[in-house]
Amino acid sequence: MRLRTSPWWWALGIILGLRLASMAWLPLAGTSEPRYAEVARLMAVTGDWITPWFTPDLPFWGKPPLSFWTEALAFRLLGVTEFAARLPSWLATLGSMGLLFVYARTHFGGRIAKGALLIYATCALVYITSGAVITDPFLALATTWAMVALAMAAKEPRPVWRYGFYVALAVGLLAKGPLMLVLVAGPMLPLVILYPSIRTAFKQLPWLGGLTLMLLLSVPWYLLAEIKTPGFLNYFLVGEHFLRFVDSGWAGDLYGVAHKRMKGAIWGEALVASFPWGLVALALLLRALFKPMQRSALWQTRRDPDRMYLLAWTLFTPAFFSLSGNILWTYVLPALAPFSVLLALALAPTLSSTVAKRVLAAVTGVVPLVFAVYLVLGVVDPLRLKTEKHLVAYATQHMQAGDKLLYLNEIPFSATFYSRGQAGSITLKELTGQAGHPPTLFLALPKNDLANVSKILNQPLRPLFESREFVLTEVAGRAASP
Repeated sequence: MRLRTSPWWWALGIILGLRLASMAWLPLAGTSEPRYAEVARLMAVTGDWITPWFTPDLPFWGKPPLSFWTEALAFRLLGVTEFAARLPSWLATLGSMGLLFVYARTHFGGRIAKGALLIYATCALVYITSGAVITDPFLALATTWAMVALAMAAKEPRPVWRYGFYVALAVGLLAKGPLMLVLVAGPMLPLVILYPSIRTAFKQLPWLGGLTLMLLLSVPWYLLAEIKTPGFLNYFLVGEHFLRFVDSGWAGDLYGVAHKRMKGAIWGEALVASFPWGLVALALLLRALFKPMQRSALWQTRRDPDRMYLLAWTLFTPAFFSLSGNILWTYVLPALAPFSVLLALALAPTLSSTVAKRVLAAVTGVVPLVFAVYLVLGVVDPLRLKTEKHLVAYATQHMQAGDKLLYLNEIPFSATFYSRGQAGSITLKELTGQAGHPPTLFLALPKNDLANVSKILNQPLRPLFESREFVLTEVAGRAASP
């Protein structure tokens, strides 16, 4: 007998495999990826597993260490590469998918579980963050784990779910901080009040032993971090978890800039994050609202605790961030797991139609296809990407002992990462104020500044290599120090 593999498994394998392969092919680009990768690299190099460091002299108080622990460990095991930096996010996403599948199959059947997994895997934000150096997949793993454990404990009250709920809370506290508790408690409050079955399951959790376990797993790091770098708790708990959200122009951010947005903008971000499935859900919702029978069926779902559990879980995150004017689209990620199950349930009646199946199959391929095109363009023409990998590689290849690579005014994070912390920065005043005959200085400066700097230094500067934003040149007869 020949074994046949389900087309569903082939589709999911190709979707996940493409993202896995791309993690090795694309350089770290933009701001967030190389910044977090450099924090993890410093952790791996220094062996400091308590305090993440933004630079060798500046502690990084903006995030707890879980993602950096996993990335630093990957660097230790696999070497300092793009693939090693991104692998933990891919594994965290895989963990979320496994939990989502178990939950959906138990509560709604295998067909819904498979549909939910394909929807989740091909939401734009999930697909992008699953192979990115970023902390959000770990928060999504923690919230999915906690919500799934709570729902599963009601059906299968085994220790793996009953105590897994508290382990998940600890994971969230180490991945993102107290926000984890808000994202779990928020949707639970109305459910516990309105639905006796959920209230009973909630009461039956081992609260004393579970909370003790949660605190033992998470609180020691917070105390050690404050002892090692005093001021951490005030910045992290007050600044990152209060001022960041209530003050859209918060100027206290030590590591970046505030993302000032109109309050309520998170709903637009949710539509982008869930693309293309958010558009499908919006179309189904509008159709249901304008057809009396479907509107009645939609209203009747309030009697189903399982579906209301998913609805509260989906809506709370964007509702909570509606009050904030300082947001990123990645904040929506914890809501996409329950959204995927809800959409799979809504689409189930249409799957009897061959045409509908083909349309949904096409929609499933949209994000992976767009990403595949982006991947090919990035490999064929790497200068399209905002990365200093190739410029640093060129400079390193041509540098001799004592030579330096410096960026004018400010060094990009990708240059710091790819130079392993050896590249530095220099101001124009420092550059013109030092004379002598040092080894060669390789200077990277914004492309538009080349002619002006050449005039100020009174020497011709020949472009040696160009990245998307910078041009590399060689400065003779100048001394410089990072």
